[in-house]
Amino acid sequence: MSQQAKSAGETARRDLANAIRALSMDAVQAANSGHPGAPMGMADIAEVLWNDYLRHNPANPDWADRDRFVLSNGHGSMLLYSLLHLTGYDLSMDEIRNFRQMGYRTAGHPEYEPGLGVETTTGPLGQGIANAVGMALAEKMLAGQFNRDGFDVVDHRTWVFLGDGCLMEGISHEACSLAGTLKLGKLIAFYDDNNISIDGEVDGWFTDDTVARFKAYGWQVIADVDGHDSAAIKAAIDTAIAQDDRPTLICCKTVIGFGAPNKQGTASTHGAPLGPEEIAAARTELGWSHPPFEIPGNIAAAWDGRERGAVNETGWSELFAKYAEAHPELATEFARRMAGQLPEDWAEFADAAIAAIDAEAGQMATRKASLVALNAFAPKLPELAGGSADLTGSNLTKHSGSEPITGDDASGNYIYFGVREFGMTALCNGMALHAIFSSTPTIPSASAKTVRRTSPWSTSLRCASCRTCAYGGQAIRSRRLWPGGMRSSGRTGRQASC
Repeated sequence: MSQQAKSAGETARRDLANAIRALSMDAVQAANSGHPGAPMGMADIAEVLWNDYLRHNPANPDWADRDRFVLSNGHGSMLLYSLLHLTGYDLSMDEIRNFRQMGYRTAGHPEYEPGLGVETTTGPLGQGIANAVGMALAEKMLAGQFNRDGFDVVDHRTWVFLGDGCLMEGISHEACSLAGTLKLGKLIAFYDDNNISIDGEVDGWFTDDTVARFKAYGWQVIADVDGHDSAAIKAAIDTAIAQDDRPTLICCKTVIGFGAPNKQGTASTHGAPLGPEEIAAARTELGWSHPPFEIPGNIAAAWDGRERGAVNETGWSELFAKYAEAHPELATEFARRMAGQLPEDWAEFADAAIAAIDAEAGQMATRKASLVALNAFAPKLPELAGGSADLTGSNLTKHSGSEPITGDDASGNYIYFGVREFGMTALCNGMALHAIFSSTPTIPSASAKTVRRTSPWSTSLRCASCRTCAYGGQAIRSRRLWPGGMRSSGRTGRQASC
C-alpha cells in the first residue's frame, strides 16, 4: 500500500469523499448554476481511483506516461475541479470559489486544458467515452511501436466516468464496439448507474440491458458494484486491472446527490443548486461541519498527490534513461514525438516532395491527389496514422506504407474503423489529445467516412516565407475548435484547415 493510501486509511475514506461533495455543492451554489448531483454521487468512486490507482503527477500534468482520466459526463465538472485542487494541481481555491465565472479556469464544461490536468471532458454526452477509446488506442499503438523486452516505456491506463446519457448517445455504441474488437485492455470505464437524468427516472426512456450490451462488444463487465462502498470499488478495480486483453465496464449503483437528505436520488439534484437549506442539511447528514471552501489540514494532506506523483514520474524517467542506452534511435524518435517536433530536415524534404508532385501534376480526382500526397509525406512521418470507415478502396486512404492494426498487433498505423463514421472522428480526437501520437483529423474527401491525421504542431503545410498553410488558412491554434488547432473549412468536400 502506498504512503498516500495509508494516509487515506488514517483519515476515513468517506471524509475524503465528502471533501468533493462539499466543494461541489458549495461551488454550484455560489455560481447559482451547475450540476451537483453527479459529483456527490460519484465522490466515493473518485476517491478510491485517484488516491489508490491513478498514476499521474500534479506537478507535471504533461508527463508522457501518465494515466488519462476522462469525465465523459462532463456536466459534473465540479467533480474534476475538486479532484484537481485536492490532489495538488495548479488550481487554487479561488478558482473553485469562482466556478463558472468569467476570467476563471473553472468554466463548467472544461473541454481541454493543457497543463491543468483536464485531458478532455464533454458537454455532448457520449463524446468523452469515444475520445477515451481513442486515447486507449493511441496508448496501445505507441506501446506496439516503442516498447521492447524489459522496457515498457508506454504503459498507462485510460479511466472514464460516464453516465446514462453517454450510453444513450449512439456514438458510444460505435466507439465501444470497436474498443472490444481492438482488445483495449487498458481502458476502464465506470458507469454511474443512478437511474436519473434531467427529466427524471430513466425507466421511461432507457431500458437497455447495459451489461449484456457490453458483454456482446467483448468487454469485461463487473455488474452491481456499490458505488458508495470503497472496498467493493477497490475489488472491482483490481478485477479490471487483471484483465489485459479486454476493456472493462464497472457498473456502479449510486445515489445521485448522495448526502443531500431531502433531494438525493431525484432529478432535482442533477442540474441545479441544492439551495442553502438543503446544503445545511447535507452538511449535517455528512458530518461535514467546515465552512464553505475550507478543507481541514488532515484531509488536505491525505489528498495531496504530489509526492506520489513525483515518485511515479521519477521511476519512469529512470526506466527511460536505461531504454535510451539500450535503444538510442527509438528513444530519440520517442522524445521527438513527445516534444511535438518534426524531423530535423522536414522543411527541405517537404519542399522537394511538393516540387516533385507539382512536376507531375495533372488532372485527377481529389481522393487520388490525397493518396499522392500521403505517399510523398508518410515515409518521413512515422507518427502519421489514419484509416477509413469501410471506404478504403474508394477514398484511397491506405498509402504504400500503411500497416493495419489489429487487436493482437497494434504496432501499425492504419485503422479499419468499419462503418462507424461518428465514432471514427471522436476516436481520432482522442488520439490527438493523447499527445506523443499527437495528431488531428482531416477529412480529405466529400464523405466523412475518411479520416486522416497529422501533427497539430506541424508546419508541414505552411509556406516557408509567409507562414500560412498550403490551404490558405492562417497557422493558428484554437483548442475550442479541433483539438490541436485545426478547424473545418466549412466547404463541400472539405478538409480541416489550420
